[in-house]
Amino acid sequence: MLRYFTAGETHGKCLTVIIEGMPSGVKIDIDEVNYALYQRQQGYGRGGRMKIESDKAEILSGVRNSYTLGSPIAIKIENRDWENWENIMGSETATDERSVTAPRPGHADLTGGMKYNHRDLRNVLERASARETAARVAVGAICEQLLKQFSIELYTRTVSIGNVYDDILDVCIEDFEKAMQSPVGFCNDESEKEAIEHIETAKKNGESLGGIAETIAINVPPGLGSYVHYDRKLDANIAFSAMSIQAAKGVEIGLGFGCADEYGSSVHDMIYHDKEYFRATNNAGGIEGGMSNGEPIVVRAAMKPIPTLYSPLDTVDINTKEKLKASVERSDVCAVYAFSIVLKSVVGFEIAKAFLEKFGGDCIEDITSSYNSYMERILNF
Repeated sequence: MLRYFTAGETHGKCLTVIIEGMPSGVKIDIDEVNYALYQRQQGYGRGGRMKIESDKAEILSGVRNSYTLGSPIAIKIENRDWENWENIMGSETATDERSVTAPRPGHADLTGGMKYNHRDLRNVLERASARETAARVAVGAICEQLLKQFSIELYTRTVSIGNVYDDILDVCIEDFEKAMQSPVGFCNDESEKEAIEHIETAKKNGESLGGIAETIAINVPPGLGSYVHYDRKLDANIAFSAMSIQAAKGVEIGLGFGCADEYGSSVHDMIYHDKEYFRATNNAGGIEGGMSNGEPIVVRAAMKPIPTLYSPLDTVDINTKEKLKASVERSDVCAVYAFSIVLKSVVGFEIAKAFLEKFGGDCIEDITSSYNSYMERILNF
């Protein structure tokens, strides 16, 4: 089974990730991994941390001569800011300088401190930080290189920033590609200007903004996932991974919550056949009964406004119980563009996992043989 584990703190020495279950023979281009990491750091409204870090992935094991070996893949992403935090975050000796006793509203600080009995809430915030998503983006970039060998492609964009929506209908692949060139991830130029103004206003007011991101996957074969058990449903696993992204507060697939407003005849995608099965609409977002149905998989996730504000919110010191203002670490005003890159990564991982469960083998040749045989069979179904 394809899975991964991440480790590391936001101001620690590095982030690490181990990917297990990747078959042998998958060609890996490290430049593609690093480009995905670069994209995660982009977007209008990012904070000072992005000026410090320039993320690069170093593959430590599991890849030789640019091909996976079938053994676990270990990846390291150094934190360049470590040199300023070594005395504070050292694993052997560390000072209590910059300890945190005032939990920030909207963060894991207070509940995490209660759960793990940490009186210095830095022990919580360092791991709960969205910095961890850099490791997950590296995983997604590896998975995408597997999927591309079977013509499965993923694209992502920003749907909204605050109450400003990207004003475009019938989005096509070219629009997704254009969106990645936009500083806010929008396709429409006028909407882009409005979003930038909205971010600037929020910044002046010491506020932050969230929004909605959308990822699509095309050329996904029908039959990934399963209806036979709850934890094998593809949409359930995608929703789980999307909701695990820091700051995610909602996920929908296809028409999503919009289904609740419509009659059934307007929601369900009618089935046709012309050499192969197809649907004229895709309200299901490419997944029916927990399985991919051959249409593009469409996933949207809502990101809440970043909870670290430059106009700090009220909180309480956990030692004195004194009312005060929350502390401010470096923070972004808006990171929805980056959120969209992370969304693409976790969706890509779940599709790759389901793909390997369906066509699994120890090497890419066995997987290709199984895939080709299946595709030939369903063509005549």
